Amino acid sequence: MARNFLSLGDILNHGSDTVIDVRSPAEFAIDHIPGAINLPALSNAERARVGKIYKQISPFEARKLGASLVARNVADHIAQAMADKDGSWRPLVYCWRGGQRSGSFASILSQIGWRAETVQGGYQTFRRLVHEAVYETPLPHRIILLDGNTGTAKTAVLARLAARNVQVIDLEDLAHHRGSLLGGRDEGQPSQRAFETRIALALHRLDPARPVVIEAESSKIGRLIVPPMLWAAMCGAGRIVLHAPLEARAGFLAQAYADIGAAPDRVAQRLAPLRYVRGHDVVDGWIALLRAGDLTGFATAIMGQHYDPAYAKSRKAADHDVLAELVTDTLDDAGQDRLIAAILPLVSAE
Repeated sequence: MARNFLSLGDILNHGSDTVIDVRSPAEFAIDHIPGAINLPALSNAERARVGKIYKQISPFEARKLGASLVARNVADHIAQAMADKDGSWRPLVYCWRGGQRSGSFASILSQIGWRAETVQGGYQTFRRLVHEAVYETPLPHRIILLDGNTGTAKTAVLARLAARNVQVIDLEDLAHHRGSLLGGRDEGQPSQRAFETRIALALHRLDPARPVVIEAESSKIGRLIVPPMLWAAMCGAGRIVLHAPLEARAGFLAQAYADIGAAPDRVAQRLAPLRYVRGHDVVDGWIALLRAGDLTGFATAIMGQHYDPAYAKSRKAADHDVLAELVTDTLDDAGQDRLIAAILPLVSAE
């Protein structure tokens, strides 16, 4: 039986025991319904082979080959991934459009006796609901931005607020990127679609009656674009601006970005675009500090010579609603706790 999901909440609260994505691993890696497991009806190579036959020979021959491959693969999944499932198991199966792959897969499971259902419209239904949430529907949430120069521990403060039951969205965590030229992570970033799914899921879990704190970001985090409905809400949001001395920020940044000291050549490549902004001599000076292992000196120089002037210029060009400006002399645990104490009354529901 095919189930018709009309809202993002409906599909996220599906009520089935297991959600099975039967698309190829490559399709699954781009994006998928949260919590789904990947039991491919066709592997990447098999899907490409069937598609080639469909185009070059005939749809009939492609379907015949596809059916034999799907049957073989489903048999393997039954013997392995489903070996421990009892007769009451209720799987929800989907493919790209809710067509042949999921239909064939679910039919075999139903013949065994499992109460298998499919998603009408497949992944495309889920994608449409995510798109509506982040591209078409204005957010009902009150957004408050946590702003401040580089190194003011905004991400760490955000985590501390979350631990105090404040509603937050950590966009850098969702994007797997720390939001600057130096912010790339070894595991790389998700696809744009997966990023949007993570944002839609995060928003869905929040209470619209309570404020949501988000770190002030640009419209791009690494290579990923903040979707328009969230970006519009962020642009109109009030800001809490954090201030700390350059020395304190450099010390904090040297610890937070300690991993970059182990890869100076990779950092030098990331800094290359700034040669056309700050000049070769300035960038060469940063790299020399990094190669010498002086992370604090590197952080002091790159903030003082690049990030601080860039932030000052962008703030002059924009008229932001500043809710509060908070100053701390240190960014250690005690300094962050003082910031939290000052922020909490500003982010209450009233």
